[in-house]
Amino acid sequence: MNRISLEESPLSIVIFLLTIGISLYTIYGKKELFDKLALHPWSIVHDNKYYQFLTSGFIHADVMHLMFNMLTFYFFAFELEKFIGTWRFALIYFASLIFSDVSTVFKQKDNQKYYAVGASGAISGILFSYILFSPTSKIGMFFIPIGIPAPLFALLYLAFCFYASKKSSDLINHEAHFWGALTGLLVTIALVPEVLLYFFHSIF
Repeated sequence: MNRISLEESPLSIVIFLLTIGISLYTIYGKKELFDKLALHPWSIVHDNKYYQFLTSGFIHADVMHLMFNMLTFYFFAFELEKFIGTWRFALIYFASLIFSDVSTVFKQKDNQKYYAVGASGAISGILFSYILFSPTSKIGMFFIPIGIPAPLFALLYLAFCFYASKKSSDLINHEAHFWGALTGLLVTIALVPEVLLYFFHSIF
């Protein structure tokens, strides 16, 4: 991990600190604020609370959920912003955050009991964007002692997200991981088309 620089990665630093601060603030006692900021499809559709597409990415279900997401953010977001610049990083992050939840909102729009939180969709987009720029890198996981080649990790990640979205019953929107990752890929390719040629040239 290279040195984190405010000059080179200003937005990712701000997002990192805000997400940790707001998440901890809502986890420890501010339940009413948690409910207002969480993704609640019924409120988005029926009460026009569109801001929840963004605010839900700054709160988390619990400390473990927050730690896992922020560790992933830490290892990839700062470097990605250095690669592509702040405005491109912003487009990838926030597009992934918003579009990762669109399918969930449509599916759950009439379910008043459904809530989801977390930056997982946006972070998935960042991770997959990073893989395009660094396809020969290896990515580690907590329960696997060796690094996994980035393209293989991407395929395994998508498969797991698809499976988890069918089985999960917690506040973590696993389907958002899947759509966030795809959004990150597509937005990155749209912003930097030559990265696709670089990706395939590097792995083959």
